[in-house]
Amino acid sequence: MSSSDVLLLNNHSSIHQNLGGGLLADVILWRHKNVTTSLLVITCASWLMFERSDYTLLSYISNVLLLLLIILFLWAKSAQILNRPTPPIPDLQISEETINEAAALIRDQINTVLSISHDVALAKDPKMFAKVAAYLVLISVIGSLTDFRTLCYTSTFVILTVPVAYERYEKHVNSSLTKVIMKLRQLYINFDEECIKKVRKWILVKKNKLS
Repeated sequence: MSSSDVLLLNNHSSIHQNLGGGLLADVILWRHKNVTTSLLVITCASWLMFERSDYTLLSYISNVLLLLLIILFLWAKSAQILNRPTPPIPDLQISEETINEAAALIRDQINTVLSISHDVALAKDPKMFAKVAAYLVLISVIGSLTDFRTLCYTSTFVILTVPVAYERYEKHVNSSLTKVIMKLRQLYINFDEECIKKVRKWILVKKNKLS
């Protein structure tokens, strides 16, 4: 087992730190149980609703907004007639600073993606090319097995369950991963000795005969 594998499995940083250590990490690791439970329930309920009904996401959002608009309109009209308080709707405005920060963040992310794409397209980074190709193949395989909506629900469910399970059983998982990596490495060594080296010898013999 290589030193890189040992460092990977014996990383002293917690999974909370690896997830960023902020509010998102707290939600994923169930530090705010009410928020995480609500997200999980909403995800499961929306998946069941969309799967069992003829609604699409766009039609559902449109109907909800239409219902909300009608309620607020009738509330405001009745408040005027009955001399009652109008709906407590704040005057929401997005500041220019917030827009600039969001635009700068999006610009940095897009520039990073474009820079990586440029290097990959011009064969400047073979390792990155292999990673991008592997991710695209994986996405293609997953896309052929399920639709985008189900993939989003499944990803949300996995994000809210797998990290907290790993945090709870980290020692057992790392021990199992260590055994799996050692077995895979031994299989590769055996394959290299039995197949790859024989092929190399055969190629060298053929090359010597031709020369």
